[in-house]
Amino acid sequence: MNATILSNNEKHYPVLLNEILSIISPQNGGTFIDCTFGQGGYSESILKFPKTEVIALDRDIDCKKVAETLEKKNKNRFIFYNKKFSDIDQINYKNSKIRGVIFDLGYSYTQIKDPKKGLSFESTGLLNMRMGINEFSASDVVNKLEQKDLELIFKFFGDEEKSKIISKKIILERAKGEIDTQKLVKIINSVKKNKKRSIHNATKVFQALRIFVNKEISELIYGLIKTVKIIDTNGLILLISFHSLEDKIIKFFFKNLSEQKKISRYYPEPLKEKKVLKLGTKKPILPSKQEIKINKPSRSAKLRYAIKISNEKNFEKEFLKEFEKLLEIESLSKKL
Repeated sequence: MNATILSNNEKHYPVLLNEILSIISPQNGGTFIDCTFGQGGYSESILKFPKTEVIALDRDIDCKKVAETLEKKNKNRFIFYNKKFSDIDQINYKNSKIRGVIFDLGYSYTQIKDPKKGLSFESTGLLNMRMGINEFSASDVVNKLEQKDLELIFKFFGDEEKSKIISKKIILERAKGEIDTQKLVKIINSVKKNKKRSIHNATKVFQALRIFVNKEISELIYGLIKTVKIIDTNGLILLISFHSLEDKIIKFFFKNLSEQKKISRYYPEPLKEKKVLKLGTKKPILPSKQEIKINKPSRSAKLRYAIKISNEKNFEKEFLKEFEKLLEIESLSKKL
């Protein structure tokens, strides 16, 4: 997971930027956390307002050059950490009052086209997909895990209908030699022969591998849990997602913490837990037609946000239980 999307002309377009600025009101000043710094679009835009400070995180070390430039321009107002956003609680905030935390869960065009990262099915050579601070690569997954494990990854993380057949064929083919990017694409194409496709045959499998390699499920879950704990009352939590699995997790989290639940039905007047969050909108905010025209990949973006209205309740167990199956699949990485 990493910040923003770039279109084919490689110009930087932070997705839903105007909408985010409208929600967080940086003209009023304050400290903001950019959890997915990327090319720095959100951070740079916030820092244009004089009374603001930005703390930025990104697991991708390639973002550091952009961050260093921004740091020079905004001395004592901007700091960058090469960390995953699940480590948001390990940052020294120097008693700063956090007004807003922003997550953009997309990948940039620059990252997708970087052959070293091996994110694209158009790449040649090694299957990598490591965004930084990783324990294993996509090559390790495809060439070492058992068939049943690969099937689960493709099915649950990529919603791939042909997950069983593809995983079986991978096992057969890797007996002949190591599977790289193009070999994997050939395997998928041999199984999915539909030429009238709206997306590339390999899209879902590659999405699944990227999610698994970067542990995107636990990253998002623990990132959300820790954000609620570190953000101040009346602080904003904003997330832009790009696929249904991310959005499902965010939607459940926001809904769960914005509902008032009965603690016990045995009291004369049932005790109720305090709401922790207040939803900014019931439905996600989508890009305008004009934005989609300028930056086509933004068409799948969904922005949801919430305001923290009270200190947290003990919500972790329920949240973790809801996505227990996905976390179990992610833990298959222990076999590598």
